[in-house]
Amino acid sequence: MKIKDLKTFVVGNPPPHFGGRYFIFVKLITDDGIEGVGEVYCATFAPHVIMKMIEDVFDRHVEGTDPFHIEKLWRNVYGRGYTLRPDVSLMGVLSGLEIALWDICGKTVDKPVYELLGGRVHEKLRTYTYLYPRDGAVFTEDEPHVYSDPYLAAQAAVEYVTQGFTAIKFDPAGPYSVFDPRQPSLDELERSELFCRLIREAVGSKADLLFGTHGQFTPSGAIRLARRLEAYDPLWFEEPTPPERPEEMAKVARKTSIPIATGERLTTKYEFSRVLETGAASILQPALGRVGGILEAKKIAGMAEASYAQIAPHLYCGPIEGAANIQLSTCSPNFLMLEGIQRWDGFHAEILKKPIRWESGYVIPPTEPGLGVELDEEVALAHPYSDTELHLEMADKPIQ
Repeated sequence: MKIKDLKTFVVGNPPPHFGGRYFIFVKLITDDGIEGVGEVYCATFAPHVIMKMIEDVFDRHVEGTDPFHIEKLWRNVYGRGYTLRPDVSLMGVLSGLEIALWDICGKTVDKPVYELLGGRVHEKLRTYTYLYPRDGAVFTEDEPHVYSDPYLAAQAAVEYVTQGFTAIKFDPAGPYSVFDPRQPSLDELERSELFCRLIREAVGSKADLLFGTHGQFTPSGAIRLARRLEAYDPLWFEEPTPPERPEEMAKVARKTSIPIATGERLTTKYEFSRVLETGAASILQPALGRVGGILEAKKIAGMAEASYAQIAPHLYCGPIEGAANIQLSTCSPNFLMLEGIQRWDGFHAEILKKPIRWESGYVIPPTEPGLGVELDEEVALAHPYSDTELHLEMADKPIQ
C-alpha cells in the first residue's frame, strides 16, 4: 500500500468564526482507495500559500510512501532544506499530513489511532470551552459582551456549567500585539481580578477557572497579575509571557501558586523539552495541527509524564485537529483536559459526516477506526475562504 493522491481544502469558517477565520484540511488517498484526513494549523502565511507548501511536501516526501513509515517521513520533512530545527510553518504542514497518515493506518487495521499508541486509558475526556457570546452573537467593540464585561461573563459561565462544563476559560487581560511583552496597566489588573472574582462567585466550586493570556506580559508584569488572581484559585495561568523564552516564563512559575500552562505556539519535542527543563509550565498545551503531529505529541506527553506534568491539548482550529487531540488524550495517562469550541457543535459538527460525541462536559472517544471522523467534502467545498486575513492576527502597534 502506497500513498497515491492528495486533496486540500481551505474552508471559510462562517460567522462568528469560533475557532478561527478558516480551516486547512488535507486528505491523503492510498493506491487501494483508503482515505485519511488531517488538519494543518499554520497562520504565518495566507492559507492558499500554505496549500502550495502542502503540495510541495507531498510531492517530495509523501507520494509513493508507505503510510506506516511515519518516523522516517517525519525526519525527512523535519530536516529538509538543511533545517533540523523547529519551524512553525513546516511543522504545521507536516502535522496535517502526519495526522492523515495515522487516519489511514487506523483504517487499515480497523482500529482507532489510540489503540495503536498504547491503547485506551480514559473512557471519557473532560472538556472546557472559552466563554463565547450567547448564540454566536456578533458584537461591536462599543457594546458590552462577555469578553469585556465581567458581569456578562459570569452569567455565561453559569450557563456553561449548567450544560455540564466543569471548567471555563476567559482572557480579560486586554489585547496583545507584535510589540509585546509589556507591563499590564492598572485597568487591566483590576479588570482581570474582577472577572475572576465574579465568575468564582457565580460558579462556586462547580467549575475550574482557566485564566488565558497570549504572552503579552513581561515576567514581572505577569507576576503582578498572578498575585491578583491567586485568591480565586484558577487551575491555570496560560502563556503569561511570550513563547520563545521559557526561561523567562519559569520566573513567573516560581513566583505564583497558580499552575502555568503553555504550548499552543510551540512545535516539536525540542521546544517542549525546554519548557520542562526550565520549569516554565506544568501543563502542556500542544496543538496537534502544529506541534508535529500525533506521534510527536505522544512523545511530548511521555516527556511530560516523566516530569509529573500534564497535557491539555489546545484547540483554536477545526474539528479534524480536535479529533487528533482526542486520540492523543485517550491514550495518555497524564491527560488533564481537552479544549473544545463550546459543545463541538455548530459548524464544527456540520463539516463532519458524524459529529464528535460530547455529553455533559465530556467527549466520548470514538470506537471507529482511524481518527473516528470523516470530513464532509460537500460542506467543505461549499464554504471556500477567499478573504486575505490570516487565521489569527495581532495588533501591529504597541498597546498603550
